[in-house]
Amino acid sequence: MPSASHLLTFTLAAFVLIVIPGPSVLFTVGRALSYGRREALLSVLGNALGAAALVTAVAVGLGAIVAASAGVLLVVKLAGAAYLIYLGVQAFRDRRSLVDALDARPEPARTKRVLRQGFTVGVTNPKTIVFFVAVLPQFTDGGGSAVGTQILLLGGIFVAIALISDSVWAFAADAARSWFARSPRRLELVGGTGGLMIIGLGATVAVTGSKD
Repeated sequence: MPSASHLLTFTLAAFVLIVIPGPSVLFTVGRALSYGRREALLSVLGNALGAAALVTAVAVGLGAIVAASAGVLLVVKLAGAAYLIYLGVQAFRDRRSLVDALDARPEPARTKRVLRQGFTVGVTNPKTIVFFVAVLPQFTDGGGSAVGTQILLLGGIFVAIALISDSVWAFAADAARSWFARSPRRLELVGGTGGLMIIGLGATVAVTGSKD
């Protein structure tokens, strides 16, 4: 079990990292503007599941492989960037159908697809990978198998904070989108803006070094 001081310090560090707009926040806002609250919240959940998978990987030692290999981290980063650009292009192309989408009832398969997209973005987020691999282990105490358990605990705190913070951003962006929805032209504009945001995020991730 990490010490109380380590728990407090880690929680503050994670809070600062999460609440300051970064890849997960921009992705969530982009999804909310392009598709609405439902898809934004599902994306938040998928993103959190991706982060949880990263925590588990670090806890069992896979994080050390990524940390030791710049090539592996580069591949993960570029894969995530390419996927973000793909989702952004898709959102931009769908911008003219947003008015109809407001009244549409999504099928169960659509829910799985949105969760899968959010998970892919979350598990390939380079900033989260670097934080979990390089920063998180520094807040553990002792050694051996206890470290893995502590990493899972600290990672759980990170994921919980991310769920709350990103959900707030999703509701805020959806509220703005609802105002734009009063005009089909404004709604088309905001949908296209959301898509461009995600494309820009993907491009930024691709050209940003791992130290960022």
